[in-house]
Amino acid sequence: MSKRNPYVSTGGRFQPPSGSGPEDRERTDCPLPEEDARLEGSPASAGRQAEISPEGELAGRSKATGEEEIPPCPRCLAAEEAAARALAEAGDTRLRALAEADNLRKRLSREKEEAMRYIASAVLSDILPGLDNLDLALEHAKNSEACKDLLLGVEMTRKLMLESLKKHGLEPVGAPGEVFDPAIHEAVSLVNDPDTPDGAVCALLSKGYMLRDRLLRPAKVVVCKK
Repeated sequence: MSKRNPYVSTGGRFQPPSGSGPEDRERTDCPLPEEDARLEGSPASAGRQAEISPEGELAGRSKATGEEEIPPCPRCLAAEEAAARALAEAGDTRLRALAEADNLRKRLSREKEEAMRYIASAVLSDILPGLDNLDLALEHAKNSEACKDLLLGVEMTRKLMLESLKKHGLEPVGAPGEVFDPAIHEAVSLVNDPDTPDGAVCALLSKGYMLRDRLLRPAKVVVCKK
């Protein structure tokens, strides 16, 4: 005797026979496996899958329904490109500002260092005439026996002054016999001296002075011209 199926198929759903319990009545709403397959391929099922798709709602709906993907909005693309250009320009502006600030800092540092190196130039320039007077006194009294002691005192004073000024970077320049150099010499006159080479200094009228690598005052000289 064949075993009878307790469920009767009616309209695609299983209908339990009369007298079945509550559990059997709840199973009447369960779809058949064939119906599950049909529902999975339906547009409604595809819509539900699109809602939970990680690729986004539009992409999920397009794949499920077979529709073509919507192209990106031209205005959105233009806005994105403009934002990218603005970001790049802002970066360039920032780099330029940093470079200019660094150059300004270096320039101010150099100017400050240079000002500290030559800060005494004005004071030393006012002292130079006093040195010139000491040199003249030594030159005129070097052959006088009466001024021998006085000459010694003047010479020692001049020596001490020069040693003190050398500590601040002051150096005398110019001497007879050296080649004329317009960078440190100032030609007062030209003479034809047979004992001096052409273009050399014949006589030194006043010494010049350098403050480190800067000319503080040129030496006034007489140049031989043949």
